[in-house]
Amino acid sequence: MSGSEQDNFDQASPSSPSGPGTFPSDPIVGIDLGTTNSLVAFADARGPRILGPGETPSEKVRQHDQDHQDHPDLVPSVIRYAGDAVEAVGTDAAADLKTHPARTVFSVKRFMGRSFSDRSEEASMVPYAVVEGPRGLASVEIDGRIRTPQEISADLLVHLRDRASTALGQTVKRAVITVPAYFDDSQRQATRDAGRLAGLEVVRILNEPTAAALAYGIGTRGATETIIVYDLGGGTFDVTVLQVMPPESDDAEGESIFRVLATAGDSRLGGDDFDRVLIQDLIEEAIAGGDDVDRSHRLALLREVGARAKIALSEADATQLILDGGGVLPDVDRLLTRAAFEEAAQPLVERTLEACRRAVKDAGLKITEIDRVVLVGGSTRMPMIREAVEKWFGSPGYVALDPDRVIAMGAAVQASVLAGIRRDALLLDVIPLSLGLETAGGAVAKLVVRNTMVPTRAVEMFSTSVDGQVNVALHVVQGEREMVADCRSLSRFELRGLPPMPAGIPQIEVTFNVDANGVLGVEAVERRSGRRARVQVLPSHGLTREEVAQIEADSYTHAREDMLVHRVVDLAVNAALDVKWIQEALSRVRDVLPGSTTDAVESHLVIVEGLIASARENPRAVDADAFQAAKESLDRASMPVHEAAITRSLRDDGIESD
Repeated sequence: MSGSEQDNFDQASPSSPSGPGTFPSDPIVGIDLGTTNSLVAFADARGPRILGPGETPSEKVRQHDQDHQDHPDLVPSVIRYAGDAVEAVGTDAAADLKTHPARTVFSVKRFMGRSFSDRSEEASMVPYAVVEGPRGLASVEIDGRIRTPQEISADLLVHLRDRASTALGQTVKRAVITVPAYFDDSQRQATRDAGRLAGLEVVRILNEPTAAALAYGIGTRGATETIIVYDLGGGTFDVTVLQVMPPESDDAEGESIFRVLATAGDSRLGGDDFDRVLIQDLIEEAIAGGDDVDRSHRLALLREVGARAKIALSEADATQLILDGGGVLPDVDRLLTRAAFEEAAQPLVERTLEACRRAVKDAGLKITEIDRVVLVGGSTRMPMIREAVEKWFGSPGYVALDPDRVIAMGAAVQASVLAGIRRDALLLDVIPLSLGLETAGGAVAKLVVRNTMVPTRAVEMFSTSVDGQVNVALHVVQGEREMVADCRSLSRFELRGLPPMPAGIPQIEVTFNVDANGVLGVEAVERRSGRRARVQVLPSHGLTREEVAQIEADSYTHAREDMLVHRVVDLAVNAALDVKWIQEALSRVRDVLPGSTTDAVESHLVIVEGLIASARENPRAVDADAFQAAKESLDRASMPVHEAAITRSLRDDGIESD
C-alpha cells in the first residue's frame, strides 16, 4: 500500500478505555446488527474501537471462538429461548445450536419487516419454526410463543447494550444502528422498533456501506475521491457509490463530506446463499425427509457444515466434507473443490456485479471514474469475490480494515459526530427507491425519486375524481414502475370528513417527509376545508409484490411500456371528467344547439367513452396516441356546447353577454 493510500484512508488507532471517567455520561454507541454477527463500537477523539466482552469466556465459548478465528468481540446473531425466557445469546447460543436447533434463532435479519408469504422459501430452510404472526409478519414460534423478528432482534440488542454499558462504565441508552442500504421503509421501521424494545433511543438508522466509508474516510486530507463500497454480508448485498470530499481547509475542525451518489443491491443475497450452494442436495434431502424434530436437527447440522466448507475453500483449493449424520442424516464423505464451488456460485457473483452496473449507471459515472473499491462483509473474503471485483472494476478491492468490523466502527464514528464529540464529517445519504402515491386508475405519482439525498421533502397537489366524495383513500407505494400493481405497498390511510364538492374541485396537498434515517412521514391536507390526516409509514404486510431489487430491474426492462400505460391511465381519468362536464353542459343547452352540433358531440362522446372503458379494462391494449387524438377531437367539437352553457348561465344571472 502506498503512502498516499494510507493518508487517504487512515484508521484511528484503537485504544483501550482508561476508565469510566473518560466517557460522557450519556454515550452514543454504534451497532452493526448483522445477519451472522453483530458488534457494538464507540468512538471519541482517539478514534473508533470495538467494545469486547468484559467477562472471561467459558471453555465451550473459548472453543467456539477458536473455531471462529479468535474474534471474541464478534457476537453471533443467535438467540436461544426456553418458554418465555431468553436462555442464551451470542456465542453461548451459537455453540449449542446443534443441541437445541428448534429453540435457537439465527439469521432473523432476513425476516425483518417481511411478511410470511414473502419469506416462505427462506422459512423452509431454517431449523426453527417460522410462522405467520401479527399483521402477517414472518415470525418465530418456540414452545408455543410467537415472537416477531423485532422482538428477537431486541433481545440481541439488549445483549449488545449491556456489553457496551459494562465496557464504558456508563448506562448506554442511545445508539446508531446500521441497516443494509437496500432495506426498504418497512425493514427500517422494524429495526427502529427493535431498538425501542431494547430500551435504546435509535438516534440514526445508517446505511451499512455508508458506515464503512465513514470508518475508512475520516481524516481525509487529499483530493476528492469517488468510492464504491461493495458490501456482501451474511444475508444481504449492497453496493454504494460515494463521493468523499476533504475539508475546504486544513483546519482540524473542517468537515470531510461523504455524499452518496447512488445505491443498489439485493436483499435476498448473502453469504448464507453461498453456503447453500455447497450442500444444496443435502439441504433438499433434509427438508424432504423425517418429522419436524429430525428436520430441525438436519438443517442445524447442515448450516454449520456449509459455513465451514465455504471458509475452508477460501483458504485451500479443496476440502474433504466428512459428515457423521448420527442417525439424523446419511453419512457423507466427499471432496469439494474450489473450482466446482466457484462454477456453481457464479450466478450469485453475477447478481452482485449486475447491482454494481446499476449503481454506477445511476451515479452517472463510468467504471474508469471509480477511484477505489472498498470490500465490506465477511463474505468478501472468498477469493472468487475478490477476483470478480478486481476484474470488473480493473483494480483490487481495498481491504485495509477487517471487513467484519468496519461497519460497526463507521457507526461509532457517526455516533460520535451526532454526540458532538467530533465535527470532522458531514454525511449526505440517499433513499434507495422512489416513493409515491397511487392515483386514479392504479398509476403511481412519484413524489420522491430514488437516490434523492435525505432528509428531503416533496409536495404535490391532488384532487378527487368522483362528485361529492367526503373521504379520500391514500395509498403510499415504493418502487420504480409506473403502475401500483408493480410496486411495493407501504401504507394506506384516509383523509376523512371533506365537505361534498364536485369532482376536481377539492385541493388536496400531500407532503412526503423523509428524515435522516430514511423513514417516511406522509401528511395530506384539503386546503379549502383544512381537514388533514397524517401517518408515519408502516408496512402493509401481505401486499408485497416483487422484491425491491427485481422491481428496479424490471423498471428498466419495461420503461417504455410502463410510460405508455401510465399515459393511457391518465388520459382515461382526465377524459372521464371531460365527458362528465360535456354531458352536463349538453343536457342544459341541447334545446338551443343545431342538431348537427349535438350529433357531432354525441358521436365523439361515444368514441371517447369506448376508449375510457377499454383503458379501464386493459390499458396496455389502448393506443395512447389515438386516445389523445380522440380526446382533442371531442374538446374541439364540444366548444359550442361550452359557449352556449356559459351564455345561458350569464343570462340566468341577469348578465347580458355581448
